[in-house]
Amino acid sequence: MNGTDFSPIEFFMLAGTVGRAVMVILFAASIWCWVLIIEGIVGVARFRSAIRRWRNNQPTLLFTPIIDAERKATNLRIPGESVGEIRLRTIEAMNRAARGVVRRIEGGMANLAVIASVAPFVGLFGTVWGIMSSFTSIAASNDTSLATVAPGIAEALATTAIGLAAAIPASIGYTRLGAAIGHSAQDLASQIEEEAVRAVTPQSQRVVANQPDTALREVV
Repeated sequence: MNGTDFSPIEFFMLAGTVGRAVMVILFAASIWCWVLIIEGIVGVARFRSAIRRWRNNQPTLLFTPIIDAERKATNLRIPGESVGEIRLRTIEAMNRAARGVVRRIEGGMANLAVIASVAPFVGLFGTVWGIMSSFTSIAASNDTSLATVAPGIAEALATTAIGLAAAIPASIGYTRLGAAIGHSAQDLASQIEEEAVRAVTPQSQRVVANQPDTALREVV
């Protein structure tokens, strides 16, 4: 390696078998991290769009389980149950279905957390191994020149850099996507409450509307 060539390929070629294996693992983790981030961004955008459309009375297929849960809950008749109890039961049923929808939107969020926490330690392992290789080279050649220690140092630096390159985007992506999903989940919960009220209110209005007729028939 000359004084100006610090390319990743050169670092990889100078590394030993263990160092190369660590680099390959971290490089794959970095690619996987960006795939998960892009998948998460698309999922959040789809989630937000579905909530907006539902607010405009245009529910999407994404919320089909929630709408089905609403329909089953409102069609269920329990003797002596008040309108408020029907509304609460409907909201609970819809929220259970909504949790399943949110879990699908989260997708690989857990994997992002794993990459963010594990990648630095894998890089640290490569760093320690590279330094050990440098000391081994010094002991074998009885020479402390840069040419002797350069391969091990290059291996250590490369694995550290690649580990950080995988961990930093994963940590940022996990934090930002998690916050975005959390905010959208709160919007969904508000929409569920509004939808449950709309689904139950007509029933109460019909009950109230029928009461004067019943009273009139009793008088006649």
